[in-house]
Amino acid sequence: MKRPRLLFVVESGSDVRLVEGLAERYELSVLARRIVGGVEVSRAPEAEVRVKVGPASRLGFARAVFGELRARRAELDCALVQGYGAAALAANVAGRLFRLPVSMLVCSPVERYYLCRRARGERSKPFRRRELLALGALARANAHLGRHYVVLSQYLADVVRGHGTKRPVEVIPVYGVDTQLFSPARERLELPRAGALIFFSSRVAPEKDAETLLAAVRRLLDEGYDLRLLHRSGGHRDFLETAARFGVAERVIATDAVHPHGQLPDDYRAADLCVQASREEGLGFSPLEALACGTPVVAASVGGLRETIIDGETGWSYTVGDAGDLARCIREALADPAEAARRAARGRAMVCEHYERGGVFRRLGEALDPRRARGESNERREGADSPPEEFAAREGVESQRPVG
Repeated sequence: MKRPRLLFVVESGSDVRLVEGLAERYELSVLARRIVGGVEVSRAPEAEVRVKVGPASRLGFARAVFGELRARRAELDCALVQGYGAAALAANVAGRLFRLPVSMLVCSPVERYYLCRRARGERSKPFRRRELLALGALARANAHLGRHYVVLSQYLADVVRGHGTKRPVEVIPVYGVDTQLFSPARERLELPRAGALIFFSSRVAPEKDAETLLAAVRRLLDEGYDLRLLHRSGGHRDFLETAARFGVAERVIATDAVHPHGQLPDDYRAADLCVQASREEGLGFSPLEALACGTPVVAASVGGLRETIIDGETGWSYTVGDAGDLARCIREALADPAEAARRAARGRAMVCEHYERGGVFRRLGEALDPRRARGESNERREGADSPPEEFAAREGVESQRPVG
């Protein structure tokens, strides 16, 4: 059976796990904006995928997206465009003009991430009010022109509905978690065996809030705890510099990012605890992968994390930006291994039920079916693919879904 032909438009970089998952189900081609000093796709996909890199400027890339869809309109069955920025607007205009189904894949609350720059901006990426206003204008324009959204969490569904869309919004947590690969089987690798090992793999960015984690570690070290931090990301050198400001650099093991299907599962299994420190988060896959490996999780109570890391059930939650509260959660998790294991086991059950890779990509395939995108089929699956809120409800846990 011939596979549908899909163009995936990547404006701000993509994870190889998403590209590989799409390539397994579609005749896939990728059009990506050039990331100066970075990479367009986190790793080279194992599958044979045609990747075309466009201009680095967002406006130039938007023009390239429109031109690509115009030139290939007869050979494509559908398009999936990342986010709701300039590239999405170009794709949505082209989709309407050329009668091509276009879906927007929303993985992060762009304006809310941008707002994190106001308090913790970087010299190379300062906060500018006009840029924030432009992001809001693009979001509203796409809400008006776009016909279909796929979002990672209910939190992101609320975000895009807040832009004014009346179109379908489907919650599908792509790329999911391979629960066969990410599974419990603890190892220590060539890592220090003394003390507790905390894993933190987020990129270095204002919304990821590494400072609160480092401040919490500083407190715990001062109290006499024997801790080490393991960090894997392209920004590991910046992380080490920040750790030095807190006087904890000698307690940090930091390297470049590793292949997600290679060493990463072993890192989770080797860790005593995974911490997701964020000021904003669309969903957060690191906690889900950790839970799949049986590793307990502490996470900020924000965004999509509130749907997965339920305090007292699937992990520990702390108040955003509160180093003291984060330190308390780490203390509790390390002090009671039996309770930590119980919460991690419940978390793995949630991941297997709602975030397993195969089911997630099947649901995405259904959502991107050209007939459905054109409104010819509105069938929806129920039961096994119910949202994680229902997992909490069935277990007698009050959902922590955010408001607005």
